[in-house]
Amino acid sequence: MSQEKTTLEIIAPSVEEAVAKGLSQLGLSEDAVEVEVLDSGSKGFLGLGTRLARIRLKIKDLSGNLDAGPRPAPRKPAARQKPVAPVAEMPVQKGSVPSAEDADLEPVLKIAEQVVGELLEKMRVPARLKAQIVPPVDENDQRLILVEVQGDDLSILIGRRSETLNALQYISSLIVSKEAGQWVPLLIDVQGYRARRERQLRVLARRMAEQVNHTGRRMALEPMPANERRIIHLELREHPDVTTESVGEEPNRKVTIVPKKPAQ
Repeated sequence: MSQEKTTLEIIAPSVEEAVAKGLSQLGLSEDAVEVEVLDSGSKGFLGLGTRLARIRLKIKDLSGNLDAGPRPAPRKPAARQKPVAPVAEMPVQKGSVPSAEDADLEPVLKIAEQVVGELLEKMRVPARLKAQIVPPVDENDQRLILVEVQGDDLSILIGRRSETLNALQYISSLIVSKEAGQWVPLLIDVQGYRARRERQLRVLARRMAEQVNHTGRRMALEPMPANERRIIHLELREHPDVTTESVGEEPNRKVTIVPKKPAQ
């Protein structure tokens, strides 16, 4: 691709869709561009005042620098740590005893709070933030950073089927990972929404598993983001009668519950 084309502006219904569309047009991966949210968009009220999201993708040059243009004030970079493997599908789990390895992510906590805070400020959403390290569920899982957002009437940050929250989390994760110099598994929760959603998904998983076991037929759930699919997988991983698998492509990837015994 010619290096002359260093920026691309994309308009789409959501920030997440705009990023995916832009990367597809450029034929690049996420680590090859810098994402700038020009307008986070708005769904309006009762269908009025709807505004599409608008972003700018800046292509990194061969030396790793971005094309010239408006840039945010530089932050003091965190010391590079041992790369942390991405957590594709991680539920919120609290109350576990922190590991000594949590010190690896300590410098990233302030970066996460600052990045999310700046994005919320640009969205004109006043809120209080607290970042903490969430230990792994078991030996097969990874640690992650959870940024909790508290304030008055923050439902605008969640959106329909948590679309707005997931888009904010996606953009924040890209920026935090760049600032930290490593991939950072980031989860954003608004006024305990993730925890409530997790309880709902666990109940849904058990109920759907009963139906699959009763009918002997596989059943596909609605499309979910990666962290929500993870909750379904974990809830049913030791179920005696069913198993789970994720099928489809993002953003329409979904969990399918499959009977272990074929229908008679």
